[in-house]
Amino acid sequence: MKPTKKLPLFIISGASGVGKSTLCEKLFQKETDYIVLESDILWNEIYNTPEDDYRAYRKIWMQLCANISQIGKPVVVCGCAVPKQFEILPEKSLFSNIYFLAVICNDAALENRMRSGRGISDEGWITSSLQFNNWLRNNGEVNNIVLLDNSEISLSESAEIVDKWIKSKIESE
Repeated sequence: MKPTKKLPLFIISGASGVGKSTLCEKLFQKETDYIVLESDILWNEIYNTPEDDYRAYRKIWMQLCANISQIGKPVVVCGCAVPKQFEILPEKSLFSNIYFLAVICNDAALENRMRSGRGISDEGWITSSLQFNNWLRNNGEVNNIVLLDNSEISLSESAEIVDKWIKSKIESE
């Protein structure tokens, strides 16, 4: 596919349990100039390939988003990801830019959200999420990831911040 419209792609990332899916649900409720998709809808064990940084999964998402954006609206994908997983792929050329925002929170909030909010008891999963959250907090900005700490703000406030961020990037293109 050779898109006639190259629009930006937005990735909203974050550790499991940080609230990115809930944030995306809030964005779904808004009437926007962009399309919001939850990346988990396509997840399948065949894509569970950490050895190549989930290459096939990222490629399929980029192809799908480029196709959808041909209607004239950029796509926002909510899911756990980092820039290098997208920037190395040839499908990057299907977009004008790829913008990353990561939702983060403090460790206590994340652990509480995972245990109490989602009922997760798998210690490995919790530890992994805490580690990724801390990696984002410590390395996000140097990896061109905008950080949104939702430890102390409401879901509505988070959604407004993300909506304004997306709109500002669209307007700057």
